[in-house]
Amino acid sequence: MTDQQEQQAPRDLTEDNQPVEPADAAEPVPFEEDTPPQPHDDEPKSREMPTQEEEDEDDQPDESEQQEPECTPTLETVIEAVLFASDEPVKPLKLTDIAEAGSVKQIRQCVRDLNQKYRQGGFSFRIEKIAGGYQMMTLPVFNTWLSKLLKVRSDSKLSPAALETLAIVAYRQPMIRADIEAIRGVASGEVLRNLMYKGLVKIVGRAEVLGRPMQYGTTKKFLESFGLGSIKDLPNVEELKNPQS
Repeated sequence: MTDQQEQQAPRDLTEDNQPVEPADAAEPVPFEEDTPPQPHDDEPKSREMPTQEEEDEDDQPDESEQQEPECTPTLETVIEAVLFASDEPVKPLKLTDIAEAGSVKQIRQCVRDLNQKYRQGGFSFRIEKIAGGYQMMTLPVFNTWLSKLLKVRSDSKLSPAALETLAIVAYRQPMIRADIEAIRGVASGEVLRNLMYKGLVKIVGRAEVLGRPMQYGTTKKFLESFGLGSIKDLPNVEELKNPQS
């Protein structure tokens, strides 16, 4: 054999003397993730789950549901609106003028029809005749709950002494009790406690003086109660003074 023949690598032969291709020559088998199986047309396709945004859109009411139906004013609805907005009895003659009714008799008939509608609908109020006029009144069965409302309203009212103390704290905060009493000229401990109970005043720290007394300031509820964005929105003291004649 020549040197060239010796350098050639021998090739394996099959039984029919056909050379065997080396393993490297075989075509690579693709991975499963490279070629995912495609579903046949006759196979049922899986239903896609809705996203959170789609679910939120389904929960939103239609525009037609959000819009309030237009109310056509009638003599009954006009009388109802006037009595609902009034905080005192309205005389039938005045109702006749306001509602532009034909007569007082027509007003009385509308009041009877409204009360009948309230009874059938289980409403908690009626139109009652008080001091010669008509006024919307809640039924006596609800007095227990209404008395709680009246108590809350009375608790939220401020006495002149409380308003005076609150004004001093608001304009000169933080303040200690001794300084407040020096300005007012009277003891203010009980008033301060009531203001703290109502959530209008709070303890904001301690003064760096002998005894380290507590300092008082206003709260967020104070701003909300008086419609202020911040303490800076308080009116100027000069503006509150009575104009000299």
